Amino acid sequence: MPPSRPTRVALAVAAAALLASAAAACGDAGGLQGAGATPTAISPDRLWPGLTPASSPAFEIGELETEVVKGVTVPDGDIHEVDPVAVVRAEIAAHPGDYGPGAYEETARRMTYCGKSGAAGRECPVLKAYYRDLTGDGHDDMTLGIRQLPGNLTAVRVYTVRDHKLVQVMHYEDAVSGVELAGRSVIIRSPSEVAGYEYRLQWTWDQQQHAMLLTHDEMLRIGGPRTSPSDSPSASVTASASGR
Repeated sequence: MPPSRPTRVALAVAAAALLASAAAACGDAGGLQGAGATPTAISPDRLWPGLTPASSPAFEIGELETEVVKGVTVPDGDIHEVDPVAVVRAEIAAHPGDYGPGAYEETARRMTYCGKSGAAGRECPVLKAYYRDLTGDGHDDMTLGIRQLPGNLTAVRVYTVRDHKLVQVMHYEDAVSGVELAGRSVIIRSPSEVAGYEYRLQWTWDQQQHAMLLTHDEMLRIGGPRTSPSDSPSASVTASASGR
């Protein structure tokens, strides 16, 4: 049976008295504390409002250059069944100018070592393939690395399966110091000509464009001073690729 109205009032008064007593015993513990003066918000200043809008991209980095890999089949639509070496051989065949004299001809030459064991096999320029669902369709995609020789560059490629065809949805090469997969993104770290810093690029799957887009391009501090790789190809390659 619920308490009568006078009883409920008495209980409420008693509860209020107990709360007041507890607050007095604890002092200001748990109370609101002043955080000091709040900085005044400053809106961004727009510079050169009369500047003519650009009519074309500032630089081209291959964000939307997707292509079907010709000559490579995808058994049962399973990308795990695709041979990474065959994929690289198909790229070399499709882009002979990139792997001919004066370009990455050493990469093409060393493809003959792929599939061999021991020291000879380690000369193969095709790096281990990694698999993860980067496109969000519930199926794994393939991230592949290629040592681009001569030079000290690493090519990073991402492939997906579309209509039972192997499709390249991202390609990039640079003097790479590390590659990570995080969620729907590929993160590439490259040495910087500035000591103690590195470039970090993040490519993320875009459902509207059906491609991996460059969503972040930044320079980050990585620790104490170190020898600046002034003779590294990263300085020239990154500058030409991203307009630095």
